[in-house]
This record gives sequence, C-alpha cells and structure tokens, in this order.
Amino acid sequence: MRVLVTGGAGYIGREVTKALVARGDSVVVFDAGGPARARLHGGASSQISVVDGDITDLAGLVAACKAEKPDAIVHCAAVVGVVFSLSSPSNVVRVNVQGSINVFEAMRLCGIKRIVHMSTEEVYGDFGAPIVQEDHPAEPRMPYGITKLAVEHLGRTYRELHGIDPINLRTSWVYGVGLPRPRPPTTFLDAALEGRTYHLDHGGDAAIDFTYMSDVVSGILCALDVKKHNYDVYNLASGEATSLKKMIEVIKQLIPGARLSVADGPYRFLDGLLAPTKGALDVTRAREIGYSPKFDLKRGFEAYIQESLSQHSQT
Repeated sequence: MRVLVTGGAGYIGREVTKALVARGDSVVVFDAGGPARARLHGGASSQISVVDGDITDLAGLVAACKAEKPDAIVHCAAVVGVVFSLSSPSNVVRVNVQGSINVFEAMRLCGIKRIVHMSTEEVYGDFGAPIVQEDHPAEPRMPYGITKLAVEHLGRTYRELHGIDPINLRTSWVYGVGLPRPRPPTTFLDAALEGRTYHLDHGGDAAIDFTYMSDVVSGILCALDVKKHNYDVYNLASGEATSLKKMIEVIKQLIPGARLSVADGPYRFLDGLLAPTKGALDVTRAREIGYSPKFDLKRGFEAYIQESLSQHSQT
C-alpha cells in the first residue's frame, strides 16, 4: 500500500510513517513544517517520499497526489489542541476546515477513496457519562473540537456526493515521547524522570482517558486496512479513565522518589477556562475493525519511561 500522510513529520504522523514503513508499505510524507525529512525519526528511506507542502494549498496538494499516486490518506495535519485553537480561531478554521476540504477535493480529483481522519474526544464537549460511545451527543465548546466535528460532517458530504470512504478516529489525550506541548501525563513523567519537583494547582479530580501512542498507531493501521466497516467514526483510546491524582500514584510506583503533586478540583486549559468534563471512551465499536488496546496506564507509562531513557542514553 502507498499512503500519503498529511502532517507526516508531526507528532502522530511520524509514528504512523514509521509503522507503515516497518510493515513494508511506502509513505508520502506531506508536511508544512519546514524540511520534513529532517524531522523524521531515523531520516527518510527508499520507502518514504517527502513533499514539503501545506494542506491550505489545494494546487500543491493535488499535484502531490497526482505525482505520488497514493492508495489512501492518513490525515493528521491540523492545528491541534484547545489552547492553540483559542489563540487564533480564524487560522484554526483555515487550516483544519479549509485544509481538510482541500484534502477531500484532492481525493475527488485523483480518485483516492480511503481517508483516515484524526479527530478528537473534544467533539463530545462535556461527557454525559463516565464512559461514552460514539453516539453520545457531539457538543464541542472550543474552536478545536468544533473544527474537527465539521471535518467529520464534511467527509460524509464527500462520501455521499463523490464516493470517498472516510473513517474518523476520535482519540483522547495521546501521549508519547516528543509531545510538542505541555500536557499531562508527559509533564509529570518528564519531571519525574529529570528529578524535578512538579506541582499542578488544579485538575486532581479530572478523570481522563490517557492513550499511549502505540495504541493510536495500531488503530490507524486497522482503519487503513479494514475492507468493510459499519460506521465512519470510532473511538480510539484505552477505554479507561484515570484521575490525575491516581495518575501521579502510578508514576510514583514506577519512579520512586518522584516529587509530584496536584491540587484537587477540575482541570483548566487556562486560568478561568475549565476543560469539559472528561471520562473514558468506549472502544467496543473499534474492536469491530480489529483494534485492541494493549496499553493500560501502567504499561503505557512503563513504555514511555523506557523510550525516554533510551533516547537520553543516545544523546
């Protein structure tokens, strides 16, 4: 299979690229963040074609698809995160919505059918139950979640009108080495590994479905490969929610002497801005396409610690 990965040198995109190459597929890395090749772990290979491009440039995207002839697309390129989306809502709409329309248009013009779109649990807004299924009301509160839900709906329009085959994966607080913004659990894990004291003055009672990167990549491959699927949206997470207070307990078990603490209460994105009430994502539906999460919180943290120490030893 030949797969074009938008944002292919980014946080999730580069891990998807590595996994596709490891199983023998070829990858077109389409990325706007400067020379994408330099940001790929291990560099490029004969299986990787790198295109420096921006999804807001329809002509460039179509040209890449015509030249590279991918069989499918994994759509990771986006302005990601609630805080970033608040700093420039118009840019978030331009990139996440207009950019995604361009991806759909390129697929229409080049005859590409399958697209795996990375969505988010933010589309749900406040969770109405401790664990939510995909038919939970979608009531996003912030520009990031709003744009991701819009892309889901636009994909359905292109499916109806042009026959493309979109699969939307709603992830939840994906963590792994190299997360490009400060957010639990990596803020706590990194502080513990570096021997620093770290205290968060809010959020101890917030229960969140932290999802290890390897599980996310596995789910993306399942969505790429499945021949027949009954839905166009799947939760992609661990299936379990853990409070930040409990999360710290797990880290302290794995890294004795870690000086970590968190205050009680809900989680805040910014001062005065509470995060929606979170919880676990039910992954029963995703099991129908072959997804089976392997990493509960402890196993995910163990893997994170091992990878972080390995990278540190190599520097």
